[in-house]
Amino acid sequence: MIIKAIQFRKDGFYTQPFVMGGEDGPDKFDPNIRYRGAMTNYLIDTGDEVILIDTGFPAGTPEEVPDEKSMGFTGKDICSYMDAFAAAGYRPEQVTHILLTHKHADHSGELRSFPNARIYVNEEELTADELQGIPNLVPVQFTDGNYFNFPACQKIRDGIYFIRAKGHTNGNSIVIVEEDGLYYMLHGDITYTDEALYANKLSVVFEDAAAARETLDRVREFIRNHPTVYVSTHCGRGPENLAGKKVVDLDNPPAPDLVTVDFSASAGSGKYVCSICGYIYDPAEHDGVAFEDLPDDWRCPRCKQPKEKFNKA
Repeated sequence: MIIKAIQFRKDGFYTQPFVMGGEDGPDKFDPNIRYRGAMTNYLIDTGDEVILIDTGFPAGTPEEVPDEKSMGFTGKDICSYMDAFAAAGYRPEQVTHILLTHKHADHSGELRSFPNARIYVNEEELTADELQGIPNLVPVQFTDGNYFNFPACQKIRDGIYFIRAKGHTNGNSIVIVEEDGLYYMLHGDITYTDEALYANKLSVVFEDAAAARETLDRVREFIRNHPTVYVSTHCGRGPENLAGKKVVDLDNPPAPDLVTVDFSASAGSGKYVCSICGYIYDPAEHDGVAFEDLPDDWRCPRCKQPKEKFNKA
């Protein structure tokens, strides 16, 4: 079994208040501390099946233009998700399964591009706007009982488990792959950075805070009892953890992966992109109303996050 990284954005960042302020409040953390971010989804090649974990942004999603106030930035385009997928050496028709960690468009954007894939999704996500009209959805009810300390899982095949992990969204899930004595934990947004995992902190993005705390507690308990490679979507270290088979040691965190950001980029297009779910606010589709002129309490129509989570495009 081979696990591959499908990386399509790099040189992003997430501020400390964003990745750690979910319970204590973002004001308790330093907005000038920025951790390296990226956008990477993953692929499992079992030899007779090709299984994707999420499918990136939809084609045409504009690159963001962050500024000093941006809490998160998904990074600069390396290429589109589909180009990164092709560069890994595969064709869309080869994909047999897609295991969707959650509904947000940076994870579900290219589901329609894989005509033969059965798309496994927590049944609680089925009403999400991002998943409407997509064929081949397989609602998952997690009927295979517990997986170690996780109460509900669905066995996909020997060594691959789809696990309920509610919190970030109500239908959030993780994937664990067992290979050569290691446990590869492939996840969407349990944490946005490894620093938050080690610090035991929730991000500011969740639909159910209590469930997000329970999930992170279970993740950390699992890691303490199993040699785990923590493989993230947004953390810049995700592909590196995978390639180096780096096992998490919660008592000995690595040095923080900090970045210095140049904010001298061009002014942008007038469009804004939600850094959480990828929703694009285009003034042309809203009677010409500029994003800056929206009321302060306006929220993303898709994921309900406030204006501060948007970046220029």
